[in-house]
Amino acid sequence: MDTLCSRMLLFLGLAPFMTLAATPPPTHQFTLENGLQVLVREDHRAPLVTSQLWFKVGPADEAPGQTGLSHVLEHMLFKGSSKTCADEASRILESIGAEESAFTYADATSYQQTLAPRYLGVVFELMADLMSTAHLHADDLSTEMAVIREERHLRTDDNVNAAVLEHFSALAHFANSYRTPVIGWMHDLQQVDAGELRHWYESRYAPGNAVLVIVGDVTLAQVQPLAERYFGVLAKRSVPLLPSPVELKVPGERQLTLHREVPAAQLLMAFNVPGLATAKDPRTVHALRLINAILGGANGARLQQKLMFTDRVFNRIDTVYNQMTRGDSLLLLTAELADPPLTDLAGAQARVWAQIDALRTTPPSLEELERARTQLIAQQVYASDSIQQQARQLASYPTIGLPWRLLDDDAETLAKVTPEQIRDAAALWLTRERLGVAHVHKAAANE
Repeated sequence: MDTLCSRMLLFLGLAPFMTLAATPPPTHQFTLENGLQVLVREDHRAPLVTSQLWFKVGPADEAPGQTGLSHVLEHMLFKGSSKTCADEASRILESIGAEESAFTYADATSYQQTLAPRYLGVVFELMADLMSTAHLHADDLSTEMAVIREERHLRTDDNVNAAVLEHFSALAHFANSYRTPVIGWMHDLQQVDAGELRHWYESRYAPGNAVLVIVGDVTLAQVQPLAERYFGVLAKRSVPLLPSPVELKVPGERQLTLHREVPAAQLLMAFNVPGLATAKDPRTVHALRLINAILGGANGARLQQKLMFTDRVFNRIDTVYNQMTRGDSLLLLTAELADPPLTDLAGAQARVWAQIDALRTTPPSLEELERARTQLIAQQVYASDSIQQQARQLASYPTIGLPWRLLDDDAETLAKVTPEQIRDAAALWLTRERLGVAHVHKAAANE
């Protein structure tokens, strides 16, 4: 009876999220003759709209010796065009009250503006111009490269945790291009030239290699004529073949030992696993998402409960899994040993393995699975409160070659994962043959 009651309570807790997740707002899709994909999602709760232009290009596409080009291009795009002087586009956006940002991801580069709907045409005109007639002058590049190199110093080279993670990523992604840092390697940032950047721009910023996502207080009837007017006039160009960064079937166990000035010894573990675009069976990916939540990626997860709060092996332990990748992905664990400082990294790793082995051999209880599932669905529901987050979620699917409708089906898909599928996915993917490990020892300041 107690078990039945607990299941009913979990179901009642999950039901509101399932209801909200099952009723997405109206969403429209069309493609311009030049190949630009456009998604429009109506959300009339506030008089705002977000416009996000995503290009399918990132460090995963960069060749050795040319790392950092995608991020450099993001910096350079607003340095003048046929219609604007350097930084004038940003000043125009500021004058109409727009909030703007730009990001470079592993697989994509995104330019985002949030503003009053009546100014959407201004944003379209500016972005259509910048994606087709950006100047990219050598003098501007020289100045901006100094800024980017300093950014790398501050964010990575002088940040011990970021430097450790970058070093480890190059080991964990054993045979695929996700080992390339978004900002690029410093030796490549010393030699970027305007000709390289111009070629990268002209070959990657084609309409057919882009996705435009609009979410907010607009309708299809308002957006489509504006998109045709400003983006439809851009010439159709050939689209580059997008690589799929796929890992070896059996990468083998790898271990890295580092001595750094960290506050306490650190343990990093990464399993090579598929992403949603590379998985032969999508159910595997949804099982991995739930495994991540059960192990360490959500409140009340096993690793935190057992190894932080009960046994006090770690000060901090987290796991993360990003299924939204064009290629294969990682299930990544990062942890810091407890105070007073422990140094037995091998022993700590064995304690983590014990928790993983338990999941590999025994399915989670229905209660634990429902708790993890509820947390994942709740994250999607909370994200829908933000038009920016809605647009990012929608864009993430077509930029890796998948239909956006998978987003609206996500709660229903998660609801079908069984405890046995969790166990089987853990047994298949969380193995030593797919594992990269880093032991980071606390070094003395003068080492």
